[in-house]
Amino acid sequence: MSKIWFITGSSRGFGRQFVEAALERGDKVAATARDTDSLKDLLAAYGEAILPLRLDVTDKAAATDAVQRAHDHFGRLDVVVNNAGYGLFGSVEELTEQQVRDQMETNFFGALWVTQAAVPLLREQGSGHIVQISTVGGVVAFPTLGGYNASKWALEGLTEALAQEVAGFGIKVTLVEPGGFATDWAGSSAVFAEQLPVYDELRAAVAAGWSQMPVGDPTASGAALLKIVDADNPPLRVFFGTAPLHLVPPVYAERLKTWEEWAAVSAESEGTTAA
Repeated sequence: MSKIWFITGSSRGFGRQFVEAALERGDKVAATARDTDSLKDLLAAYGEAILPLRLDVTDKAAATDAVQRAHDHFGRLDVVVNNAGYGLFGSVEELTEQQVRDQMETNFFGALWVTQAAVPLLREQGSGHIVQISTVGGVVAFPTLGGYNASKWALEGLTEALAQEVAGFGIKVTLVEPGGFATDWAGSSAVFAEQLPVYDELRAAVAAGWSQMPVGDPTASGAALLKIVDADNPPLRVFFGTAPLHLVPPVYAERLKTWEEWAAVSAESEGTTAA
């Protein structure tokens, strides 16, 4: 049985790959983008299987309307993918208030509005899968990406709670956490804070570190996501790419070590003794 998808940020990058993968295997997709002209070739190729919807996810009313329109058009929704987002580059000191607010509006609140619109529909039908496109930066933080990290850490916390809340309704939830991929995330879609010279050396070190990491091919991501949404027991979290497999375990190990080393202070803070 084919699936009905709702995918945000469908014009390029991961979103485009997800849309194409779903359509190619015979699924139907409500594909949103700020400019639906970018989807004309898919509309020509797949006809009624794709429903292009113009959407700026920061507009809550528009997000709610788009989800409802997709549901009304296709009769149900099986997979909701919150993919729309962008990167904000700058040290914490360099970021402006507006840059941080805009980052949260798209990466966090945009996903929240779509999720809130979708959950009642999925709950009513007793099934569905919500996929949040996060990042390895939603698990560990990196210098000069604090604003971006904050938006994705917020999304991760929201989603972990969501998964527990909706499991009893037959709704599955997955956080996809990609490493580096050859998308436009750090290109024209990114926002860069005005740079302070005091961070030049740090920026160079960060860039050098990332240059040593494997870069994934986004065209393979569609097939990977199909395996996740087709699984009987999909993961709450899954990495895309191999870089996170190298980056995350040492960070988690260090966190556990530090918590253990300071366990006595933890116990002291509540007036007890550490075991």
